[in-house]
Amino acid sequence: MEENQNIQISVVVPLFNEDESLPELHDWIVRVMAENNFSYEILFINDGSTDKSWEVIESLQAKNTQVRGIKFQRNYGKSAALHVGFQATKGKVVITMDADLQDSPDEIPELYKMINEDGFDLVSGWKKKRYDPLTKTIPTKLYNGVNRMMSGIKLHDMNCGLKAYRHEVVKSVEIFGEMHRYIPVIAKAAGFGKIGEKVVQHQERKYGKTKFGMNRFVNGFLDMFTITFITRFGKKPMHFFGLIGSIFFFIGGAITTWLIVYKLFIDTGSRLLAERAEFYIALVTMIIGTQLFLAGFIAELIGRSSSTRNNYLIEKEI
Repeated sequence: MEENQNIQISVVVPLFNEDESLPELHDWIVRVMAENNFSYEILFINDGSTDKSWEVIESLQAKNTQVRGIKFQRNYGKSAALHVGFQATKGKVVITMDADLQDSPDEIPELYKMINEDGFDLVSGWKKKRYDPLTKTIPTKLYNGVNRMMSGIKLHDMNCGLKAYRHEVVKSVEIFGEMHRYIPVIAKAAGFGKIGEKVVQHQERKYGKTKFGMNRFVNGFLDMFTITFITRFGKKPMHFFGLIGSIFFFIGGAITTWLIVYKLFIDTGSRLLAERAEFYIALVTMIIGTQLFLAGFIAELIGRSSSTRNNYLIEKEI
């Protein structure tokens, strides 16, 4: 713990093919740290770059001992890079930023203050004025609007790469798949509820080209439903599947009861129940209800045998 307190800020920079921008980003970060007299470390997480990014990181580390580098064998994605970077950090406050120079290191002092003095667990940047094309800004606004509604976290730019965290937050959350877009949601579910936002400057891309594609837009919405389910029902799947299954089974049972009563006391003719459309509606809803209920039951059995079923974060102990 003493080693952690000696480093005020850890800057985690995940990157993929950004060799042109790394020297400028490094010098910019170093200048900001020197001007504010911060003790720091810079972690460059090379996510399987195929250019000279790793050679650049090695040269930066040779002249600056505060630089650390981690190189992946292949491209695993931003979530993997952030997860590994988080586990390696030693600073009291952790700052994440993209390597493309679109995030300004000049924001670091204020972000650090909001965590260290104002008591926030997490502060997310908000690029209020963006220099991205409409093909990126419009989907981003739509995504953020839906995300605010589903998660209850009032952030305008959930996916902004420029964020600040308390040390305890990055050591407590687990990021996987493409869940880096939902770190505030994961943090809130882990009990870190003091989440703030800061308007930050958005720089125009200076080198290379954007990694954004429409597939990220589609995957982002799918991941949104995944993370919503996991955070709300990950420990109690029966509350979700069992409730919906019971509703379906009740509807099917009610229709079946009505058909039997109708057949016995109202329509006593020769028409069979199997000839009525309501019979098949009742049958299908009861089957769906049974399957959903069994899915919840099986999920509960799996959850109870999981090694992480009793993983709880303890804040203090005396």
